[in-house]
Amino acid sequence: MTIKLYDIAHSRAGDKGNTLTLSLIPYKADDYLLLCNQVTAEAVKQHLTDIVVGEINRYELPNLPALQFVCHQALTGGVTTSLTMDTHGKSLSYALLEMNIDV
Repeated sequence: MTIKLYDIAHSRAGDKGNTLTLSLIPYKADDYLLLCNQVTAEAVKQHLTDIVVGEINRYELPNLPALQFVCHQALTGGVTTSLTMDTHGKSLSYALLEMNIDV
């Protein structure tokens, strides 16, 4: 069965220059391992292929539990130089939550 990430998790976004950070936090701690197995850096890169130009690094935070993705070259130059509608990339947390995973 396929579900959207928003069915089991929420997300927050942050930015620094042209780098975007996306957190992924399951509503239930029991779903953390599912997220670790399904939501890889490569899967996120493929999902955000038209948005993130650079590399994506994933960090596991099992004590929270949460995942953090650092997306390089993701904000078309950064807040002060970008001409995009969402220069901070806040809406990209919702773009991540639209990703499908298998359960």
